[in-house]
Amino acid sequence: MGWVALGRRAGGGGRLAPILSLSLASLASSLVFTTFCILALALTLASLVSAEDIFEEGKSDKEILDNLLLSTRYDKRLLPPVQDADFCCGMRWPGDAGEVSNRSTTFSDPNENNNQNKNQYTQHELHRTHLRGTLTVNVSVLLLSLASPDESSLKYEVEFLLQQQWYDPRLRYSNRSRYEFLNAIHHHNDIWLPDTYFIMHGDFKDPLIPVHFALRIYRNGTVNYLMRRHLILSCQGRLNIFPFDDPLCSFAIESISYEQTAITYVWKNDEGTLRKSPSLTTLNAYLIQNQTITCPIKASWRGNYSCLKVDLIFTRDRAFYFTTVFIPGIILVTSSFITFWLEWNAVPARVMIGVTTMLNFFTTSNGFRSTLPVVSNLTAMNVWDGVCMCFIYASLLEFVCVNYVGRKRPLHNVVYRPGENPVTQKREGSNSTGGGTGANEIVACTNCGPNPCTHTANNGCAAEVRKKEPPHPIRVAKTIDVIARITFPAAYFVFLTFFFIHYKGVS
Repeated sequence: MGWVALGRRAGGGGRLAPILSLSLASLASSLVFTTFCILALALTLASLVSAEDIFEEGKSDKEILDNLLLSTRYDKRLLPPVQDADFCCGMRWPGDAGEVSNRSTTFSDPNENNNQNKNQYTQHELHRTHLRGTLTVNVSVLLLSLASPDESSLKYEVEFLLQQQWYDPRLRYSNRSRYEFLNAIHHHNDIWLPDTYFIMHGDFKDPLIPVHFALRIYRNGTVNYLMRRHLILSCQGRLNIFPFDDPLCSFAIESISYEQTAITYVWKNDEGTLRKSPSLTTLNAYLIQNQTITCPIKASWRGNYSCLKVDLIFTRDRAFYFTTVFIPGIILVTSSFITFWLEWNAVPARVMIGVTTMLNFFTTSNGFRSTLPVVSNLTAMNVWDGVCMCFIYASLLEFVCVNYVGRKRPLHNVVYRPGENPVTQKREGSNSTGGGTGANEIVACTNCGPNPCTHTANNGCAAEVRKKEPPHPIRVAKTIDVIARITFPAAYFVFLTFFFIHYKGVS
């Protein structure tokens, strides 16, 4: 009222009131805006202090990860940003003091000692799929155990640790933390992971459960993902030369959704072979060679996706087959040859040996054949069984032939005398015009020349009264046995030499 009265006295009248009202309104709005700015600044500073404080000493890895994985700064649906295609395989941020080498020879933890304050990225950088280059995932495999259900199987069980390592700059954290790495196993579902898919392997032995994998995040943003897998591999073998074949077991890994321009898998350390655990165990699995390669185009599932392949080459336990198949077969076949050294008329002994060896061979062969995989083509084991049975059966037929010949009635009056040549005998009661001649009897010889001469029967020219008769059947039977003693073992030895050299060379 005083200001109004004063205005009236000054003669301003009603002109000053609107000006004062406007000034008061402007002052009030300025105060409100200033207060709002101060509050916003305070909140920002508080959030910054809180965000920076989360990395201080004494904070748990869970608290650090909860802050790193905030939705405002991390999106697991996006690939980790690749800032430079030239740095080492996506495993090191340019300018880091401590480089993470991808040439380590063990499952070592990447180290660390990087500069502070490397985790300040703009929102645009954090949510881009990649700036330049392709994300590289380093892969390595450590064999733990190998097993095969049985010797004749083409399935092998392989247990191994699969390690995948890549670089995600969004997960870098300050060196002020006392943790060299963060255990992110409980944040498994909140972190971007490669969608690695197994192809050309067979079946999984058991499902993947949390205790079977490890997930670590290092200070420089390197992520180490380790899992245990147990596969039943369906292998390729040459059953036509079984058991001299070397089965090849393969499995491959590939990204299911990211093409090669987005993700590239490489073998860590450029290793040509797999690493084996010092405690590697095997059961009926004889690994002789392995290699880690990039999938050939013709063997790749899809050509425009990065793919790595593991080849495991096994061999059969040859000692097992020699002790259970080949040596018993050789013993049975050679046992059937013993009949050639028995008398031709030893019927019970020769029949027993021939029949027994054949039955034993049939039993052994059928018992082993039941465990072999069924194939339609001719295999080495079919050749072995067929030839061995033919030799045993041939020795039995030889006995039948010898016994038949030995019991055959002679066509002439020939008497078999062991150790002597057969001589002509005259039937009782028959007469001979020349009469009997003794060893020193003087006989006439007409072919000594123009003049007749006389001499003893066993001296000079042969007496005309003698003539060669056919051999006795018993002697023929014994001759057959003598020939069989040489030909059968020699032929079997030739077969054994050809069989083992040929199929071993083919393998």
